[in-house]
Amino acid sequence: MDTNSSQNRNQKNISENKKTLRRPTKGKSSYKRKIYDLRNTPKDTLVSFSLGGQEEVGINMIGYKYNDDIIFIDMGLEFPDEEMLGVDYIIPDITPLRGLEKNIKGIYITHGHYDHIGAIPHLIDKLGNPKIYGLKLTIGMIKKRQEEFRVKSKPNFIEIDIDDTLKLGVFKLSFIRASHNIPDSSMVIIDSPVGKIIHTGDYKFDMTPVDFNETEIHKIAALHNQKVLALYADSTNADQPGHQISELKVEKSIRELFTKAEGRIIIGTFASLLSRIQQIIKVSEELGKKVVIDGRSMKNNVAIAHELGYLKYKRGTIIEYKDMGRYPDNKIVVACTGAQGEDRAVLMRIANNEHRQIRIQKGDTVVFSSSVIPGNERSVQKLRDSLYKHHANVINYTMMDIHAGGHAKQEDIKLLIKLINPKFYVPIYGTHTHLKLNAEVAEETGILKENIFTPFNGQLLEFNKREEAKIAESKLYLNNILVDGLGIGDVSGIVLRDRKQMSEHGMIVIISTIKMSTGDLVGNPDIISRGFIYMNANKKLVEDIRTKVKETLKDSDPLTPANQSYIKDKVREDITKFIYKRTHRNPMVLPVILLM
Repeated sequence: MDTNSSQNRNQKNISENKKTLRRPTKGKSSYKRKIYDLRNTPKDTLVSFSLGGQEEVGINMIGYKYNDDIIFIDMGLEFPDEEMLGVDYIIPDITPLRGLEKNIKGIYITHGHYDHIGAIPHLIDKLGNPKIYGLKLTIGMIKKRQEEFRVKSKPNFIEIDIDDTLKLGVFKLSFIRASHNIPDSSMVIIDSPVGKIIHTGDYKFDMTPVDFNETEIHKIAALHNQKVLALYADSTNADQPGHQISELKVEKSIRELFTKAEGRIIIGTFASLLSRIQQIIKVSEELGKKVVIDGRSMKNNVAIAHELGYLKYKRGTIIEYKDMGRYPDNKIVVACTGAQGEDRAVLMRIANNEHRQIRIQKGDTVVFSSSVIPGNERSVQKLRDSLYKHHANVINYTMMDIHAGGHAKQEDIKLLIKLINPKFYVPIYGTHTHLKLNAEVAEETGILKENIFTPFNGQLLEFNKREEAKIAESKLYLNNILVDGLGIGDVSGIVLRDRKQMSEHGMIVIISTIKMSTGDLVGNPDIISRGFIYMNANKKLVEDIRTKVKETLKDSDPLTPANQSYIKDKVREDITKFIYKRTHRNPMVLPVILLM
């Protein structure tokens, strides 16, 4: 999908120095705790299962297992919401695959967006270093990302052609080129012993794509009479009526905008939206403008795509910031990351006057050439407010067609279903809402309701040789892995709760010195407040807290090494209740006991 633009925000030296936290998968409480054992799947039955991507936009990783053979389609990450403080991204939990590493016959990656490739460096060693297949640009982007990580074994990345066929255990894979907003996107045809499965990846129907990668409709139409058992189809834009607009229409809008702009143009888009970057460069060359590319991820993607021949531009079109002064303002275009309002991305730094090379000036036009990812609305609005304060002209996709999504809308989904004519339909990629709406579209198109399945993360769908399908009664128990920048290790999700508590209410540290021989308090407890109260303006409350600490310590059992932890917990509990009663606030309370 095209939302992995947020990668620039999260690229802050993301490498092997990561700490992993566990977050229980959404919706787990709605299922009975019956754990499905992937080692003992029903004999001669095709089992599909999602380790992510079926309750969120991201973490896409779907497995197919028949007897002892397993394949996966994609291995992505998800970017965190605003409540996941300090988290860089989320990756799938592969715990259910322990002991099955040798059964993995291969992994196919449908395209190079981070929600489909982002977890690869973290998981390939743990999965036994399986072979990873993809088209040229996809493998190129995976290799580039891999340079930032250390893994024990040499990765097995294998480039294929769109007309190749792969034999992975009992599975035979063939491919269909798909329009998206990054070149080398593809659908997968999976021939299994129980029937043919179509897995779309991200797709849309665009007859005039800027990268000339039209969806291969002839291959799709050829499936109509091949008795396709099941169609697993993208749900990301299933909540939107109509057809997805063409990139050609976007290009016309960009040309019109660039022609009329009187000053500099600063255009924010997704770092991996290479089709949009190609349009920006193409129109700039037509109008004699120079382009600055800014944002680490965007620069990397442009370099890879240009090297592989997917992104074309003339020598001298792309310049550095230091050369901007050689050209009039109306000949300058800055293409950058940060259209989602990410804190440290380029566009936000420009808006906050924190960018080293550029400041917003009167006459600048700032363009948001991307849709807003759900959950980023507040950040994007904050960014727009900052830009308007600097008197910039702000343009977004709701004002003119300067963005086309990369995903099928409702009428596109209907077209795909009619072309393929599957027996079963399985919505994939999206939140519960996206999946359910996709299922409704399928039902409107003529798929029988009982033949439409919306398995969520951890649920398994079983197909037998009689062409029957059902969702298994038990499920995989998953904990998505939260990755931050502290190192490597597993920490309870309590960490996130603590971060949220501190961000909302602050913290208070209580330092008490106690004489070991007598257990008596020495002097008054020291109080330190961070983000809770300004102590000089709340001296009465501070003294009352000290008094309450003294009372708690006086009433506690004598201090011994055995009960020191208990006394800390007692101080924390009493002071938390006392502060809430007085202030209706709930700061984190950290008791410290010093012995002398």
